[in-house]
Amino acid sequence: MSRLSLNLSVIAGIALAAISLSGCGDSQADAPESAPVSVRLASVTGGELQEIPLRFSGIVRAAQRATLTFQVSGTLKERPVELGQTVQPGDVLAHLYNPALEPARDSAAARLQELKTQYEQAQREWERSRRLHTRGVVSEQTLEQIAARRDSLRASMATAEASLAEASRLLEESLLKAPFAGQVEALLVERDEFVAAGQPVVRLSSPLGREVEVRLPAHLLTHVRVGQELPVWRVQDRNRTPATGTVVEIAQGSAIRGELHPVLVSLPPNSLASGEPVEVGIAPVRKSAITVPLLAVVRDSTGTSVFRVEDNTAHRVPVEVDRVIGERVMVHPGALSPGDHVVYAGMTRLVDGDTVEVR
Repeated sequence: MSRLSLNLSVIAGIALAAISLSGCGDSQADAPESAPVSVRLASVTGGELQEIPLRFSGIVRAAQRATLTFQVSGTLKERPVELGQTVQPGDVLAHLYNPALEPARDSAAARLQELKTQYEQAQREWERSRRLHTRGVVSEQTLEQIAARRDSLRASMATAEASLAEASRLLEESLLKAPFAGQVEALLVERDEFVAAGQPVVRLSSPLGREVEVRLPAHLLTHVRVGQELPVWRVQDRNRTPATGTVVEIAQGSAIRGELHPVLVSLPPNSLASGEPVEVGIAPVRKSAITVPLLAVVRDSTGTSVFRVEDNTAHRVPVEVDRVIGERVMVHPGALSPGDHVVYAGMTRLVDGDTVEVR
């Protein structure tokens, strides 16, 4: 073979190789993206666990109630209401007789009228003296004395007005009136009995709302909060579906060891009757460790981590391992939350940001 023929063969081989490489480059550029990685997922467990409710006894009572008393002493003259009667605001519940109240009011009124007459006379005298003072008939000292007497009478008249108001209020206190609409729950004093000031006479309650008070040990106060809903069972029928109460008041902690603390629970309308024994359920909530499957933990030079899947995308999340519990690993709370999904199979071909296909 001649040298010319050999050169042509080499040139043709190089051209064919270039064409082949050019075709390979185009096929790589047009190749589709990598397929999703097939993995298996497991849930992150832990967080807060609610224990079995503890039941605390209480008695249903009216949310609005009052034990009414007189502010003065005397003899119960009238009691125009009966037990269980419905009353409206301002209705008279009882009338007390005290022989000193009405004369004291009349005496204060008479004293005020007397001082008012004296003051008006002193005012007229001062006006006359002032006119005479301008003519030089009355001295400055005399005019000042008349003005001082007038001002003293005005101050005494104000004191008399206050005394009359006090005597009138005490006389009004001999009538016991209903402060709100409700029912008479108890009549604590009979007619013609002597009643001391501040002694309970009538107990009144409103039918509009119901509540129950339970007493808790101090360590359970952290498991209730204002606005929290609690189940309320009837003692006479514990198998019946409980009513739902709402915590409205929580007592503060006390320095007295072992003291129980009241918690007030509001009840829904028309659910439980006043005086009915009930039990309020309070379920303590405790913290539970966050765990993931042992196979989900990946260890490399940077530490330990897991792959959390969100929207079919795997994200590498660093974790701090606490200890191994069977086939699961307890990790410190951090980026993982209960209910998250982590990869426990198929991690060998997985990198951060890969699209996954759940098997």
